[in-house]
Amino acid sequence: MATITLKDQYRDHPTLGFIDWVLRGIGQVVFQNNPISGAVVLAAIFYNSWIYGTVCLLGTIVGTATAIWLKADKGMIKDGLFGFNGALMGIALVAYTSANFTTGNVPNAHLWLYIVLCAVFTAVLVPAFGAMLGPHKVPGLTMPFVLATWFFLGALLQFTTIDVSNALKPTSPSDFTGPRPDYTWVTWFHGITMGIAEIFFQDNWVTGVIILIGIAINTRIGALMALMGSTLAVGTAVFYGAHDEAIRDGLFGYNAALTAMALGGLFLVLNLPGFIYTVIGVLVTARVWASLGIFLEPSGMPVLTSAFVFVTWLMLLATNGFPALIPVAPADATTPEDNLRRYQKSQKR
Repeated sequence: MATITLKDQYRDHPTLGFIDWVLRGIGQVVFQNNPISGAVVLAAIFYNSWIYGTVCLLGTIVGTATAIWLKADKGMIKDGLFGFNGALMGIALVAYTSANFTTGNVPNAHLWLYIVLCAVFTAVLVPAFGAMLGPHKVPGLTMPFVLATWFFLGALLQFTTIDVSNALKPTSPSDFTGPRPDYTWVTWFHGITMGIAEIFFQDNWVTGVIILIGIAINTRIGALMALMGSTLAVGTAVFYGAHDEAIRDGLFGYNAALTAMALGGLFLVLNLPGFIYTVIGVLVTARVWASLGIFLEPSGMPVLTSAFVFVTWLMLLATNGFPALIPVAPADATTPEDNLRRYQKSQKR
């Protein structure tokens, strides 16, 4: 009870509430409606790059402020649901316009304004996807971020005031050729930890570990799911002979980690069928990431988190056909522990 009180202490505060909502928005990238988790995740990003930390904060603030200005649902605002897409978008726009992808370059004035407009657009897209998917009780996930970032990154190829980097293209298996590599423990360790960090475009394994700690503060099961998702994705890549560099960069792991968290107890009760269903989703996501890289390569657009979104959407839409699975409506989803506890309590009545 003390932890819950601390977590929600400033949620309804008249002056500090906005800070709470912004931190929740950062945490919601990894499904954590907890300002403490959000603060830890933000610290992890700042550990790798103050530039990425700053634009992450800016994108979240703008998205949240836009929702307030347009008088969006207050509960959604307080849960950080209008901020997390802006958080990812801010980092992505800097990452794909910087010569140094690892830490990013300081944006020029044109890019700062570009980030603000795109963050506003991500906030607009949140209720748009809610209207389309709400009747099916499927969340929009990070699709507002993916769609807005594709639109705005593509437009940069027509403009001259913002330079694009060589990273403005998907990294697909065709970029890594040669014989099957000799994998080492570094392949596994960096692949798994960087898989967590790459959710936020961070090329730093320490950042990945800190993000995992931030998740664990709110939910141990969620942290284990993220770790399992990244691990299984690395195992899949190794088993099928993916290039060592792609694995170590975390490219196979980040979408799979998100899929594991979404299906593994958050939007499905974590019973045995739900766990097996989650594993299937993770294994599929690792392959869909590679496949989308091929499909998007001619356009020059990166995959982002689209593999996670498409797989999770399809598997959640399919749950009505499988009575062994117990779906959790997005409005009712809290943590895997709480969802399981509520379900078990309902079965005892």
